[in-house]
Order: sequence, then C-alpha cells, then structure tokens
Amino acid sequence: MDRRLILWSIVAALAGFLFGFDTVVISGAEKTLQKLWNLSAVMHGLAMGSALWGTVLGSMVGGWPTDHFGRKKTLLWVGALFLIGSLWSALANDVYSFMIARFIGGIAIGISTIAAPLYISEISPPAHRGRLAGMFQFNIVFGILVAYGSNFLLGGFGENAWRWMLGVMVLPSVVYTLACLLIPESPRWLISRRGDRSKGEAVLKLIHPSASAAEISDLADSMRPSESRQTQGGFWSSRLKTPILLAFFVAFFNQLSGINAILYFAPRIFGMTGSEDALAQAIGIGITNLIFTFVGLWLIDRIGRRTLLYIGSFGYIISLGLCALAFFTWAPQFRAASSAVDLKAAVDSMKDANPARVAKLEEELKDKKSALVAATAEPKSGAQPVVLLENANLESVKATADEALSQASKAAGSGGMMVLICIFAFIAAHAIGQGAVIWVFISEIFPDQYRAAGQALGSATHWVFAAALTTVFPLMMAKMAPGTVFLFFAFMMVLQLVWVKFMVPETKGVPLEEMEAKLGIASK
Repeated sequence: MDRRLILWSIVAALAGFLFGFDTVVISGAEKTLQKLWNLSAVMHGLAMGSALWGTVLGSMVGGWPTDHFGRKKTLLWVGALFLIGSLWSALANDVYSFMIARFIGGIAIGISTIAAPLYISEISPPAHRGRLAGMFQFNIVFGILVAYGSNFLLGGFGENAWRWMLGVMVLPSVVYTLACLLIPESPRWLISRRGDRSKGEAVLKLIHPSASAAEISDLADSMRPSESRQTQGGFWSSRLKTPILLAFFVAFFNQLSGINAILYFAPRIFGMTGSEDALAQAIGIGITNLIFTFVGLWLIDRIGRRTLLYIGSFGYIISLGLCALAFFTWAPQFRAASSAVDLKAAVDSMKDANPARVAKLEEELKDKKSALVAATAEPKSGAQPVVLLENANLESVKATADEALSQASKAAGSGGMMVLICIFAFIAAHAIGQGAVIWVFISEIFPDQYRAAGQALGSATHWVFAAALTTVFPLMMAKMAPGTVFLFFAFMMVLQLVWVKFMVPETKGVPLEEMEAKLGIASK
C-alpha cells in the first residue's frame, strides 16, 4: 500500500481526533459549570447536550457540502468550525454563550462523521478499506484519551481550569486545518459528481502508482454512474431500503448502548460509587478504548464487520448487566460514599471561594450535609449515622465526611471495583465492536451517487439519539436508580444481537462497485 495513501487517510482521520476530543473534554468541566452557573438538572442536560444537538444539524446538512463542494473543501471547513467553537467555548461568560459555542463545535463533529469516513472509503483499495476507514474511529478514541489526560493535567489550574480544558483544542484544530491542504480530492467525487475525469484519473494514478493507463481508465469507468442507476428513483426509494435500514439501525444501536452518555459522565458515574479518583479513572477509559480499538481495526479486515458486531454485543450485555447488578446490590453503600465525596468537595470549594460566590456555596454545603445525613441514616449504608451541627467548622465537617466515606466504602467491599471493571469492559466491547464498525460499515453500503446522503442518514441517526440520551441522562440518573439505567442499556444490546443475527450482511473485502449486488440492490 502506497505511503501517500496512508498519509491522506491519516490527515482525513484527524477530524476524528477533534471529534473525540471535543466530545469528551466537557466531562472534566461539567460539574464546575453546573456550580458556576447554578444550573438545574434540565438546564445542565441542555448545556451538556448542546454540542450533540449541533452534531444533529451538522450530520443532517453535511451531505450537501460534501457532495456539492467536494470532500476536501468540506474537511477544511470542519477544521475552521472546530477552531471557532473551541475558542468561543473557552471564553464564554454565561451558559447561553457557552451553548452556542458548543453547538458550533457540534456542527463540525456532525459534518466530520460524513466527510472523513466517506473520503477515506473512496480512496481505499477493498482489501485495506476497513483498516484505513477505521482510522477515523481510532482517532476518535485517541482524541478521547488525550481529552481525559488533558483534563487531568489541567484540573489544578484553579477556578478557570475548565477554560483551559476547552481552549486547548485550538492547537490541534489549527494543525488539522493546515494538514487538509496537503490531501487531494476524492477521485470518485471528481468523476461521479463533478464529471472531471482527467483530474480523477490523475488522483487514481497517485493512489495506484504501478497501474497501467488502461487499468486506470477501467477504474475511472467503474466510478461513472450508469444512466440506469440515475433513473431508478432517488435516495428514498424502495431500491435502497436495505442500506437505509442498515445505516439507521447500526447508528441507533450504537447510541442505545449508552456509550456517549457514559463517556460524557464517566467521572460522575465513578463518583457515584464513592471514588475520589474519578478523573484519573476516566483516563483508564481512554486507554482501554485505544487498546481495543487497535484490536478491532486489526480484526476488521480479517474476521469481518458482522463478527465484530457479534463480539461487541455479547460484551455489552455482560458488562452492562453486571454493572446494573453492582448498583442494585450496593445501592445504600454507594449513596453514602458518594454523598461523603460530594460533601468533601463542597468543603474544599468553600476554602478558596470567590467572595461573590460564598452565599451560593454555603447553600450548596448545607444541601450536601443534609444528603450525607440522609444517606447514612439508611440501615444498609455501612456507615454510622452522621450528625452535623450547624456551627461545625469546615475541618470537622470534612473529617466526618472522611470517616463516613471510609465506612461506606469498606461496607461496599468489591462493589466499586466491580463497577470500574464493568465500565472498562463495556468500553472494550464498544471499541472492538460497534466503535470499529459503524463508520466503515455506513461508508460501504450505499452506491456512489448516494454515499454522502447515506452517510448523512447514518450520522444524523447516530447524533439524534446521542443528543437525546446525553440531554436526558442527568435527569435519568436523578429520577431512576442507576442500576435501572444500566439494565435498560443492556436490554437494548440484546435487541442489537438479534438484529445482527438476522439482518446484517458481511461486507469484508467487497469492492464498492460490487456492493450493490451483495446487498441485492443492483440496477436492473
């Protein structure tokens, strides 16, 4: 495989790095922002989900510039939008300005999930298409890991640490945008959409340097849409029913696993077990994701897309089911431990508080005291019932919370570790299954003239459900037992397993020109 082809794929896939970084970087700032702007559960969910609603718009409209202006120009604009969104969100002074900035970054994510996988798929030879197109997913995962690490390193930068967390993405945004100037346009777009055969053949020659002029001409011929294809209805025709349903369901089940909600709120989920190392444990998520994404990309062109979806489905069901079991089994102990952690954090916030925020923090401290008293009053909490005097000094309050945390954590035993291991196993299942497959699979199953529209459909479905789940997740966790939430996700993955068994075809090694026959949608 030519090194230039690998380089072009890496550059396009860097959009995935920005996607992953932007998606998860908010996890290190979400608690601070909730306190800073005194957000209700509903408003908190809207602020957290604002980027995802931007992805919905980006994924819905992204097929149009990708088809009309080209894959390369669209990728350039993606970089510009990431730059604007990251800088603006870091400088925001109120929740509404912040939501607009995050929305702009979300538009960039939505468009990137159309243009980048599609571009890589169109320049890749069939034997290597899974690994090359899968580099987009690898970069998403790498961006997630870097975001978790960045949040951990910048977490000690004082009350404005969240600004540094969000603003640091300006640097990779600039690098990516400049790198996009180095890649050529997709030959398939040049030939099938623009009708520029000479430029298309020039790019094909770069992709296949050892091919003869006749072979290049044959490749160019295969990329020209036939008249029969063009006259058999539009995108929403019965002919394309199979790829449309496949694109919808692969994206639907991807999000109904709970992946984006868990990535966004990972520190909070770990904190619910009484962990005080939630940000550090979130880095473990990033590392696990990266390792098993490597495994998925190594396997995707060897054992195929369908087999990876099987493996991922079983991994999802087991890990989510056991996580639900842990939250049901140790619910009282987890409530006491997490209440103690929250109270300790509230005490620390009071020590170096901005005078303008003291009144708000005092009210929050009072609420956290009441929560710990209520949690330790439960018979099975494992902690001695806490009594906190109104005039108790901050150090004694923190010492009491420390003791309650120690007692509740000891009573929970292996419960916290079980949740940690199950979340890591869930991430591994996603990385090796749905994570490795989704963007590759969607980019393969549509005919050339409808590939951007098909990618847009799959991407829009993905982001509509991602935005909806992330927006309501704080409310779900506030109104429902955590075990119930994880059990719901596990049930959805049982449905995914049934779908894979009866509906999903294997696309490994099938040339794009032959995919229509494989799916039974070839022109008559």
